[in-house]
Amino acid sequence: MDASITSQVATVKLLIDGQFVESKSTQWRDIINPATQQVLARVPMATQQEVDAAVTAAQKAFKTWRKTAIGARARIFLKYQQLIREHMTELAALLTAEQGKTLPDAEGDVFRGLEVVEHASAIGNLQLGELANNVATGVDTYTLLQPLGVCAGITPFNFPAMIPLWMFPMAIATGNTFVLKPSEQDPMVTMRLVELALEAGIPPGVLNVVHGGEDVVNAICDHKDIKAVSFVGSTKVGTHVYNRASLAGKRVQCMMGAKNHAIVLPDANKEQTLNALAGAAFGAAGQRCMAVTTAVLVGEAQKWIPDLVAKAKTLKINAGKEQGTDVGPLISCAAKSRVESLIERGVADGAKLELDGRNPAVAGYDKGNFVGPTIFSGVKPGMSIYEQEIFGPVLCLVAADSLDSAIDFINTNPNGNGTAIFTQSGAAARKFQDDIDVGQVGINVPIPVPVPLFSFTGSRASKLGDLGPYGKQVVMFYTQTKTVTARWFDDDSTGGLNTTISLK
Repeated sequence: MDASITSQVATVKLLIDGQFVESKSTQWRDIINPATQQVLARVPMATQQEVDAAVTAAQKAFKTWRKTAIGARARIFLKYQQLIREHMTELAALLTAEQGKTLPDAEGDVFRGLEVVEHASAIGNLQLGELANNVATGVDTYTLLQPLGVCAGITPFNFPAMIPLWMFPMAIATGNTFVLKPSEQDPMVTMRLVELALEAGIPPGVLNVVHGGEDVVNAICDHKDIKAVSFVGSTKVGTHVYNRASLAGKRVQCMMGAKNHAIVLPDANKEQTLNALAGAAFGAAGQRCMAVTTAVLVGEAQKWIPDLVAKAKTLKINAGKEQGTDVGPLISCAAKSRVESLIERGVADGAKLELDGRNPAVAGYDKGNFVGPTIFSGVKPGMSIYEQEIFGPVLCLVAADSLDSAIDFINTNPNGNGTAIFTQSGAAARKFQDDIDVGQVGINVPIPVPVPLFSFTGSRASKLGDLGPYGKQVVMFYTQTKTVTARWFDDDSTGGLNTTISLK
C-alpha cells in the first residue's frame, strides 16, 4: 500500500490496563470491506511484550476484582446491556462494513451476544455454591465457586460481536479478568463493544485486548499466568489451541468445525422446510458454524429438489448494507477463491450441480467477494464438498431411503455440531432426538443455537473440552469449586467464642 494512503487509514488500538494504546508492532494487516475492497483500518500483530503487558495488567486487576461484590459486578452488566441496545444500529453498520453480513444478520449477531450479557447480569443467581448442614455432629460442608484468575478468549471472523460477548462477560462476571484476541479480519465492531464495556464500568485491567495471528495465539496458549482459554474457530486451529494450551496446564474449551445436516421427511411442511433450508444454508453467505451444509432427503422428499432450486434463485445477492439483501459477500478474496475451487471440485467428483452460484452479477460491486447460492445433488461421502467445511453458500443434497439410514449417515460423520429434522411426526422427531449423536438438535428449527439459559454444546470432532460456552456450563468453566468442611465450638474450654459474647 502507498505510504500516503497508509498514513490516512485509522489504526485499531490495543487495550491494556484501561488504556487504548497504539501497538509498537512492525507487522500490520488491512481490514477490508468485502463488498468493495476498501481499506477500512489497519490492525497490528501485537508483540510478545504487548501480550505480556496485557496479562500483567489482568493479573494485577484480579487481586481486587475477585473481591468485588457480586452485586456490583452484576450492575455493570445491567448497564452494559443497556448501552448495547442504545448502539445497536451503529454496531450493526460497523459489523456489516467489515464482515459483509446483511444488516438484519448483523443485528442478529449483536443481539445473540446481548443475550449472554443479560445472562451475565444474573450472575448472583448463577454462581451459587451448595450447603449440607450437619453432615456430622456440629459439622457443615459447603462449596464455593471461586474465579480462576486471568482467562483468555480467541474469537473467529464470522461472528465478531456474538462470540466475544459469549466469552468476556461471563468470565468477568464470575470474578476473573480477561485478555481477548479478536479476529484480525474484522476487529472493529469488537473494539466498539469493548469501549462500551469500559463505559459500563469495567475497571482498568479487568478487560484487555491484543490483536494478531498465529504468534499471538501461541503466546496466549503458552503464557504461564493465563489459567483458562476459550476458543471458537476452525478445527485445525482449535485442535492446535487445545493441545498447546492443555500442555501448558490450562483449562480449555474449543468449539470447532462442523458439517451440519438436516433430515427432510416427506411429511414435512414443504413451504416452511424450503424457506428454512434456504435461510440456514445461504444466510450469512454460509459463513456460520451452525449453517446447514447438507440436507438428507428421505424418500419422496427427493422430488423437492427443483422447488429448492427455485427458492434459492429468489434470494437477492448484494452488499450487506443494501436493503432486501439475502446473501452478502464472503469475508475475503481468499475465501471466495476457496469456495469456488470446492465447487469446481464437486463437479469433478461427480456431484450434480443443480444451481451454480459462481460469478454473480452484482451491480455497483464488481470487486466484491460474492458467491451466490449453490446446490449439489447426488453428494456422497468421499467427495470434497462433503468432507470439507466449505464455509460458503453451498448446500449438498444426499438421498436416503429411511429415517434410520439418514440418522446413521449423520452419525458416521466425524463432526457433531448441529443438526435438524423437518417432519410433522412426533414419533419420528423423538426417535431422531434420542438416536442422533450431535450437540445442538433442531426439530423444525434449522439453526438450533440455544438461548443462554442453556449451554452451547457439540460432540465428536466439533468440540474439545468438557464444558461449553455460556449457560450453566460456562460458570463451571470459569470457576474453581472449593469444598469447605467446618466445625465451630462455643465451649470456652475449646478456645472458641462463647455464645454470650456480643460481636460488634
